[in-house]
Amino acid sequence: MTKFINPGLTKTSRRNVLRGSILAGAAAMTGASAMAARRPQQPLKADAVSRNLHKAAADGASASTAKPADLSGYTRVKQELVAPPFAPEHEQVATGGPKIIEITMVTEERLMVVDEDTGASVWALTYNGSVPGPLIICHEGDMVELTLRNPADSMMEHNIDFHASTGALGGGGLTHVYPGEECVLRWKATKPGCFTYHCAPGGAMIPYHVAHGMNGAIMVLPRDGLKDGQGNPLRYDSIAYIGEQDYYLPMDENGDYKSYDAAGDDYADSLEAMRTLVPTHQVFNGAVGALTGEHALKAKVGETVLMVHNSCNVDSRPHLIGGHGNYVWESSFTDPPLTGMETWFVRGGSAAAAMYTFEQPGVYAYVNHNLIIGAMLGGTAHFVVEGAWDNTLMEQVVEPRPFES
Repeated sequence: MTKFINPGLTKTSRRNVLRGSILAGAAAMTGASAMAARRPQQPLKADAVSRNLHKAAADGASASTAKPADLSGYTRVKQELVAPPFAPEHEQVATGGPKIIEITMVTEERLMVVDEDTGASVWALTYNGSVPGPLIICHEGDMVELTLRNPADSMMEHNIDFHASTGALGGGGLTHVYPGEECVLRWKATKPGCFTYHCAPGGAMIPYHVAHGMNGAIMVLPRDGLKDGQGNPLRYDSIAYIGEQDYYLPMDENGDYKSYDAAGDDYADSLEAMRTLVPTHQVFNGAVGALTGEHALKAKVGETVLMVHNSCNVDSRPHLIGGHGNYVWESSFTDPPLTGMETWFVRGGSAAAAMYTFEQPGVYAYVNHNLIIGAMLGGTAHFVVEGAWDNTLMEQVVEPRPFES
């Protein structure tokens, strides 16, 4: 059926609209002239900013005279990405020279339950089928070489913007893939720290894709590993990768969450809900309770966990109830870490890391300490920690009992 789904767009079918979102890429001086030559002008009228970016991408690519990158001295290594909250195998301290880290990501549009209690669901737009997308890890000076594939049965165009990269809208201008297409992007990791990545097709499609789960994090470690403020090495036993996702799920006149037959069917309704800037859910790892119960994070007393927290769209204030951030990097790993933090800050559009060594057994709640979000919108995870209790740190001197007034 033909319909209008967004003011300012030309009249077209839903599939053509979703596949034809504007190529918002500034691919200046990149040597991607082949891309510019085979891409037809899109059938949509995006905002002026997106149109200018599209023109810059085409003009810059066709005029490129850049020399091929010198890859001598690099060793190729395949990194097998894993689903969150886990991290891929990696070295904390780099051995040998710089590497080309080869990774593959496949876009997947899938129906996911957000809240089992209410039946709320979303046609999630994902990298490798998860919200957040998988954690990527490399070292400063490495090259990241991504093969991005969009399956033929997808309903939409996708791309990827790496906040850790330099140029072409974070690679977003060079990675637009239609259903049935793939591309390869290589970029150099020059800045150590934790960074977000996300889909950014252009115009209103950018927040639509991000608010449907299409984001994740990459961690660029210093080649000599993490260090404290005095330069002493810091090591971790495991990584807990947490992605904070804000959803804006449409509801009907009775206050029930709507359901849709396919990815993209909610486009007009979602844009209306997103304009309120009030999320219906703000969850960790895609769904309410995704990191609680049998899916809770695991650790033992004495183990050090590096908590990597990605929040692509909204500010967050993580707090580990019963613990602390012994070392916290809200920005670059080149800056001395904050220490002894009760609550730390993750800016919307970024990722941060916090390190803690567990000292007591039991359940720790990791929450967004805007407690309305943590307790009511889904922003809570649990660590279940095994080990022996230490009464010198805490002891119940008297159990609860009646008292005389």
